[in-house]
Amino acid sequence: MNPQSPPPPAAAADSSAGGSAALAWLYVGLPLAWGVSQTFLKALALFR
Repeated sequence: MNPQSPPPPAAAADSSAGGSAALAWLYVGLPLAWGVSQTFLKALALFR
């Protein structure tokens, strides 16, 4: 009988997922942060 090798750890098999997840957060987060800041600045004008 031939023993089978154990499967690779999940972190080693999926090492590029962290970089792509960070890019996805930036892709969504940067425009969202810009929009929130613009809304805040325009709302400040109402209270001046």
